[in-house]
Amino acid sequence: MLVDTPSPTGGEAPLARRIAAHLGGLGIEACEQRLQAEQSNAVGWLGGSGGGASLLLYSPIDTVTSNDAEEDLPWAGNALRADMRANAWRENDTLFGLGAQNPKGHAACIVMAAEALVRAKAPLAGQLRLGFGAGGMPTDSRSSKVKDTGHGVGCAHMLAAGPRPDYAIIAKTGWAVSWEEVGLAWYEVRVRGTHTYVGSRHLLPYANAIDHMGRVVRALEQWFPLWTERNRSGLVAPQGVVSFIEGGASRTAAFTPAECRIRFDLRLNPRTIPAEADEAIGLFLDELSASDSVDLSWRRLLAIPGTSTPEDNWIIRSTIAGWEELEGGVHTAIPGLSGATDANILRAHGVPTARVGLPKAPLDDLDFQLGMNAAYLPHMERLTRLLVHSALATCNRPSDGGRDG
Repeated sequence: MLVDTPSPTGGEAPLARRIAAHLGGLGIEACEQRLQAEQSNAVGWLGGSGGGASLLLYSPIDTVTSNDAEEDLPWAGNALRADMRANAWRENDTLFGLGAQNPKGHAACIVMAAEALVRAKAPLAGQLRLGFGAGGMPTDSRSSKVKDTGHGVGCAHMLAAGPRPDYAIIAKTGWAVSWEEVGLAWYEVRVRGTHTYVGSRHLLPYANAIDHMGRVVRALEQWFPLWTERNRSGLVAPQGVVSFIEGGASRTAAFTPAECRIRFDLRLNPRTIPAEADEAIGLFLDELSASDSVDLSWRRLLAIPGTSTPEDNWIIRSTIAGWEELEGGVHTAIPGLSGATDANILRAHGVPTARVGLPKAPLDDLDFQLGMNAAYLPHMERLTRLLVHSALATCNRPSDGGRDG
């Protein structure tokens, strides 16, 4: 059901309604939480007999590709492969389909953990909250008619609309407990040149903005690894990529553009504020402009700071304890992370948050898309057991407002 219901960023409402209806059918109080016409969260809650800590189990539900070839291609590939479609199928212990692992496999584990607790009539002194958030992808709006549909907008709305939980666990890719996330900053660079005609190249002033931008792109791609090494610490190794370029008119190849622009994503260590990233970018681009005689300007488009939860906080310690009980061994965190999630939104609102999720399915020839679109069922069962363990451990301890260290 989760995979078969398309939910691109900004269009999650149909899936949110189905999740809320499914939870309601299990006897769990649940509702759709509307953000705008086509975008909604689903929220649910159970337990809370008195005195216990509250815990939010959270997963985003939107996919970055849309299930529409006209929109997704050729940006996401040469063809809309079967696993990139909102049409689930199973082969042995692996489920395939758009978002089957990330994010929908994680959402499924939260639903099944809640169902297990309801069927077992498990006592929960504190309230267990279930959050399925819209707009979890790092993306601007897919349509110019609707603004602010990504970058954690659903998570922020959920926290503003209800009481703040004492603790949260976000289910997101990676079978280890993590307590910090990179943030992100998006930048735009514009390079100016001369608008001229191929027949006049040798007769008039000539400065091709596309050629000059090529030098900027190459220099940035060489600089990003230096940024990573300077800012590597804790669990994170912040990366950067140039992800968009635009210049010229596709209707004619005879005229150079007066301007070319790019956008890039620079990840931020939780100990690096956006202003420090601005300073580093400004210094690098100013030096590049002077040394290569490139006429450029730049601006930051947005920033979401990285965040962390103290490693000795209850939610981190207890989630690790559950992981070790399931694995029968000592927990080892995954180093070198550079993925930003809604954990940053949760922590920015004062909610101590642990992140844990599914590893990639054990498949040959796994690429980025297939990694998102294939979920291994034994991995899902294991994560579900951990979420049940965490719910019982946390909701049946006294509430301290998440301050326990």
